[in-house]
Amino acid sequence: MTNTEQSNSQSGVQLDIAIQGVQGAFHDIAARYYLGNLKYRIREAVEFEDVVNHVTSGNRHHRGMMAIENTLFGSLMDNYQLISDADVQIEGEVYLRIHQNLLALEGQTIDDLREVHSHPIAIAQCRAFFHQYPKIKLIETDDTAGSAKRIRESAAYGVGAIASTLAAEIYGLQMMARSIESNKANFTRFLALAPAGQHPMETGDKASMWFTVDHAVGSLYKVLGGLAQIGVNLTKIQSAPIIGKPWEYKFFVDFLMEAPHQFDDVRNVLREHTLKHRILGRYRKGSQYEN
Repeated sequence: MTNTEQSNSQSGVQLDIAIQGVQGAFHDIAARYYLGNLKYRIREAVEFEDVVNHVTSGNRHHRGMMAIENTLFGSLMDNYQLISDADVQIEGEVYLRIHQNLLALEGQTIDDLREVHSHPIAIAQCRAFFHQYPKIKLIETDDTAGSAKRIRESAAYGVGAIASTLAAEIYGLQMMARSIESNKANFTRFLALAPAGQHPMETGDKASMWFTVDHAVGSLYKVLGGLAQIGVNLTKIQSAPIIGKPWEYKFFVDFLMEAPHQFDDVRNVLREHTLKHRILGRYRKGSQYEN
């Protein structure tokens, strides 16, 4: 895990925030929007598990930014499980419009490219664009911004990358084509993670939780019906199998509240109708940004 200083404030405590990927990755962009004018340091991590390990390392100033769902590809279930199992707390969220761009070293045209590298999901989002350039070979890598970084480090002419505008800026690459993704309604939701117990859950109009119920008819209905009765707005429900218990599930739920007392009402519903439950975080509903 490497680190890069990003201090955009001269006062206050510096936060250490881990992202999956390198500078210029969409996680980096989400972290910058979330932290705003706070003083922070970006920590580059290879795996999402490394992000969680950073947050739970014992330093109360450590944070993490983790993608949790995408409008095209759905929920990242491995990340749900990581958050569920770790001693972390959701303290915020960011919605990021994902623009994929074709980048390369200066002095070239698209016709000069023989290969374009990027993450498999980014390539899938842009495959239609490359139908008009059949001579270009699409190469899958582990990271969008990492692909851009390698082009700069190796001075690789004839090679392009699909990555963000921030990656183009950081690694000094030419923007050959902007927003080449086929679907323009491509958004990713990112969660800001903190060590559990660092922030009292007393404010915020949104909350996330997981729960389990009896393996019996009507068990899930009792929970969801109870939440409906107290008037919270369910914005997400996602099930995940419980390992070792065939056909039993853990349910992840997000909801919005109109009044502060509804948070306590939710807790009462969980105590009454679930076998196990955990509030993963209470926070303000996130804003939507362009990258």
